[in-house]
Amino acid sequence: MATTHKFKVGQNLRLVARRMGGTEQAQLCKVVRLLPLEDGQPQYRVKCDNENVERVVKEFSLSRRDF
Repeated sequence: MATTHKFKVGQNLRLVARRMGGTEQAQLCKVVRLLPLEDGQPQYRVKCDNENVERVVKEFSLSRRDF
């Protein structure tokens, strides 16, 4: 069974970045592009609201944004 992307381009999400020491920092972001799977995990290019750069993240780092 093929793994597919759970989120769509343009969708607003919450990115949870895990840092060394076990701390977590949540950022609001938007999906810019769907990327190929890596190690069986869907990947996304996202743009966080508070950053001027885009980053590549795996799906497990994203969750739906609470409004």
